[in-house]
Amino acid sequence: MMQEITNIVLTKPFSLRDDSDSEENYCAPNLLQRLLSLLKNVRPGSDLSRFQLPPLFNFPKSQLQCYGESIYSTASSDRLLSKCNTGQSPIDRLISVVAWSISTTRPPMFGTAPYNPILGETHHVSKGNLNVLLEQVSHHPALSALHATDEKENIEIIWCHYPVAKFNGRSVEAQVHGKRQLKLLNHGETYEMNSPNLFIRILPVPGIDWIGNVNIKCIETGLEAELSYISQSFFGFGGNRRLIKGKIIDSLTSKILYKVNGHWDSTVTVKDTNNSDERVIYDAKEVITRLQAPVVKDAESVWQTESALIWSELSQAILNKDWEKAREAKKVVEERQREVMRERESKGETWVPKHFIVSQSKEGDWDCLPIQKWVPPSPIVTL
Repeated sequence: MMQEITNIVLTKPFSLRDDSDSEENYCAPNLLQRLLSLLKNVRPGSDLSRFQLPPLFNFPKSQLQCYGESIYSTASSDRLLSKCNTGQSPIDRLISVVAWSISTTRPPMFGTAPYNPILGETHHVSKGNLNVLLEQVSHHPALSALHATDEKENIEIIWCHYPVAKFNGRSVEAQVHGKRQLKLLNHGETYEMNSPNLFIRILPVPGIDWIGNVNIKCIETGLEAELSYISQSFFGFGGNRRLIKGKIIDSLTSKILYKVNGHWDSTVTVKDTNNSDERVIYDAKEVITRLQAPVVKDAESVWQTESALIWSELSQAILNKDWEKAREAKKVVEERQREVMRERESKGETWVPKHFIVSQSKEGDWDCLPIQKWVPPSPIVTL
């Protein structure tokens, strides 16, 4: 279930369950009642970005780890990222990028959330030739930057995310602002895309799902995919859960080339509008089942800013369901961060990210550019 070396705690990624899985339950008892009690004094329309959750509502991961896992945690037989590179034509490559983008959608867990990363926190993991590095580059807004590179495939991934959660009385919607880029350097192609939003329904029927529109576009070719993530009705009854519908178009001519249909937790197909040929491009069971926790290969080389190290005592307490110890462990991390901030302010120092250059446009959009061309291998690895 976890790997622990010198206070480094790593847990399994969220994945689809199959018959061989034993479900890991991090939740406190009576979670729904506790959640209703927690939110009873929160006004509808409130921004929850500064809302501090007690450890009872945390699962043992930082938000940085969740972002990272959606890149590096895939079944060992999966080669979706490599397929993006090997497509013979621009349309083949776009279809592969659509499949890869869908693979970054992972099953969420109702009633629990990851830790809010502290400023300067990092998460660094390698999977084969793919090296993934994340850094929390801003606290308000909670801006997370990701850089992943595969020198063998000549692939680069850059993400810049900041979630904004709002309470709507009977539900919470977390909009994931920012952009994602996938660069296929051998082909001189950059694909820009966004993330779906997380919708948490509290009443009348508790539930959680990804919703919203995702646009994936190749800047150089003009090929584009428009996807809609569709959940059940607001009341939680009827309708298909985890549905994806969409189309692939040539934006230069507005011609629809393919229809996209399926479920992100099952299979997704594309149908050629010319000849009605239909094929499966994504099978979630092949990609996001039986995922294993990363392991530490060299504990002494793990950075002191690593998520799995910073939050290790809290994660271990949650795994043990020792809620009193969890509260103390979380308080220690938060107090240490406040102390560092006070010390920095007293010296008149401005904190600068170590791995990214952060900028903001006149329109208010954030951008995170990696300082290094290639991400180095990590002492934490996954298969």
